[in-house]
Amino acid sequence: MSPRIGVIGAGAWGTALAQAMASDGSDVLIWAREAELVAEINAARTNSLFLPSARLAETVRATSDLADLAELPVLLVVTPAQHLARVLSGLPSGERDLVLCSKGIEAGTGRLMADVAAEAAPGATLAVLSGPTFAHEVAAGLPTAVTLACAGGEEQWERLAPAISRPSLRPYYSDDVTGAEIGGAVKNVLAIACGVVEGLGLGQNARAALIARGYTEMLRFGLARGARAETLAGLCGLGDLVLTCSSTSSRNFSLGKALGEGLSAAEALAGKNSVAEGAHTAPVLAELAVKAGLDLPIVAAVDRLLKGEAPARQVVAELLARPLKAEGPGQ
Repeated sequence: MSPRIGVIGAGAWGTALAQAMASDGSDVLIWAREAELVAEINAARTNSLFLPSARLAETVRATSDLADLAELPVLLVVTPAQHLARVLSGLPSGERDLVLCSKGIEAGTGRLMADVAAEAAPGATLAVLSGPTFAHEVAAGLPTAVTLACAGGEEQWERLAPAISRPSLRPYYSDDVTGAEIGGAVKNVLAIACGVVEGLGLGQNARAALIARGYTEMLRFGLARGARAETLAGLCGLGDLVLTCSSTSSRNFSLGKALGEGLSAAEALAGKNSVAEGAHTAPVLAELAVKAGLDLPIVAAVDRLLKGEAPARQVVAELLARPLKAEGPGQ
């Protein structure tokens, strides 16, 4: 059987999605940049660099040539957000469903991933897959639910839902691509903030408050960009926010925890194979908020902390000293 689903990107999340897609016996082709990783996946059925806990199905095959994926009707794109344009520019053009699974905002341009992909792959119909998803749990077949936001509407959903859903991976339909993207991008920055709270030992009350107020910032930014509130209240917004703000399995939470414990951003990020996307998203999100006249104090605090402009305890103290006000997204 020839594969009908390809995965572009063999990091932890891409590898987990490939394994999930192969869980029903489907053939899956995964692209990796590293030739040695391609060889390891094909020979040993493992990815020791990015997801050592998983043993991959025999129906997962790897390649380092994007042209090998050119004829596949469905491609899950799981490259880091800052490399999306470059990678897609190497993909042969064609009509296909591109499902964007990376979460972030492009540095330098402020573009969401769908805008990047629309320019780099103009013949494709775009969708966004986002939600509360730790890669190692998805690879292990543990129950997971996600938002599948389809730019092509219900017609695209009817194509993609049967192709992507598995007994342990349940997609829910949306046509709010912007909302799905903003939820995934903003939660990474807020997860860094929650990690800081953990690293400083400020307790569970503080973390819960930060999640709630962080969600208000996500909603504020999302509504200003045309997202729908109900999308951000769903799996790809609040659901993903709760997960990634609560565990060191989150790369962004772990980064924040290291910052709270006194490391600089450079020290905390050094030697990491996987990308903490929130570190790239925070400065561009903070800049977009200023340009739009939006008050995102937690995002701004994370940006300052990553730039080394103030230590963690000072940043938290400044947040606590903000003027008292009513609660709500408009406040």
